[in-house]
Amino acid sequence: MGQWPGGARGALCLSFDNLGVDAASSAAAALPGLLERLAERELSATFFAEGVNAELDPDSLRAIGAAGHEVAYHAWLHEQWGELSAAGQAENLARGVSAFAALGIELSGLRPPGGQLGAGGVAVLREAGLRYASPAGAGAGVEDGIALLPFQWRHVDATAMLPGLDPVREEMTGSPDQIDPDTLTAFLSREIEENEQRDEFISIVLHLPLLAWLGESNLATILSQLSSTRSWVGRCDQLTDHVLSHPEDFSAGTTLDPSSWG
Repeated sequence: MGQWPGGARGALCLSFDNLGVDAASSAAAALPGLLERLAERELSATFFAEGVNAELDPDSLRAIGAAGHEVAYHAWLHEQWGELSAAGQAENLARGVSAFAALGIELSGLRPPGGQLGAGGVAVLREAGLRYASPAGAGAGVEDGIALLPFQWRHVDATAMLPGLDPVREEMTGSPDQIDPDTLTAFLSREIEENEQRDEFISIVLHLPLLAWLGESNLATILSQLSSTRSWVGRCDQLTDHVLSHPEDFSAGTTLDPSSWG
């Protein structure tokens, strides 16, 4: 794996998906408190937001940026990205890039809902001016000038309950049954700690609408673990800068995962 800045043991991106569809959503209501908790621990995160938020809740997007976090793209209305045609992906991206630009937000990356890049691959991202993608998979890499910063389903809070991910839960706990918040938190804490030994890249994926389910205590545990790890914790755009500047360190590339919640 690549050499990380400052001699860090591995790298992590803390990310939050699904801002919701308007300022009245439970996700948007949870945002101010979350931003306070991140500031208390001096943690920077990437928020993958649906494009429609640029029209319906621009204040939340501005608040994220003003707090020093990255705003990235999660499709316009959380469309299952891998099911869109290449032309459909390009149209979706163009609409999102334009809407965010009107707020002074330049998008660097996409996390495809469902985890799959699909027909457009990285070419449609490059043509839209993006620099990275965060699909389902493992191992940071570079493909045709686009950084790949994948997530693994075992590091996603929604995996605890989504029916299509029974095999992942069985790998995590030995059972396909749904996972309670305490069990998920203990698992993520171990993964953050063990990443120091693996010296790899992982992305912790939490969803704003699920923060109430996760609970304040469990969120605090995860954030505390991240603030004390010897791994480099950065925004996805910061990690992208490093990966694209040192492509030789990431020649092993990314192994994409065809699994999806869909």
